[in-house]
Amino acid sequence: MSLRLTKPSWRHQLLSWAFLLLAGGASYAWADKGDADKAAISLRLHAWADAFNARDAARICDLYSPDLIASVPGAPDASRDMVCKHLANALANPELDLYYSPEIHEIILSGDLAVVRLTWSLTVGRNTGQLSSQETGMDVFRRQADGTWSIIRFVAFSTEPDTPRTD
Repeated sequence: MSLRLTKPSWRHQLLSWAFLLLAGGASYAWADKGDADKAAISLRLHAWADAFNARDAARICDLYSPDLIASVPGAPDASRDMVCKHLANALANPELDLYYSPEIHEIILSGDLAVVRLTWSLTVGRNTGQLSSQETGMDVFRRQADGTWSIIRFVAFSTEPDTPRTD
């Protein structure tokens, strides 16, 4: 039995090219959507830092979803209300000069969820001097019904090695 190959018709070739062009266009559209979502998430994080640095407690809580769960070292998990109350108290302290800035390392998108790996730098000024710290973490965002991205979970952790206890 021999297999005879025939030259594809011009219609077949045209359909093949049309399919390739449409598929390519769809992947570019998908990439553009992903880039737009990443930009929106990045903008939300930088807007949070701007609000924090301006001591605008109401605006900083806008980033968090009502069902937020926050996990930070040395503290029990916290809800949105608890996080917002803690931040508002810190911002209300006139003896502290506070400045936050994010460094976004990576944003991974999957549908209406996104994971952001980042490092927050905090500078705290007091009458006695200035302290700086860095906090690495992961934020999980979910696209809300209105299209905005909000944090539903965040985990902060230290990348500093543990120091041995001497007691």
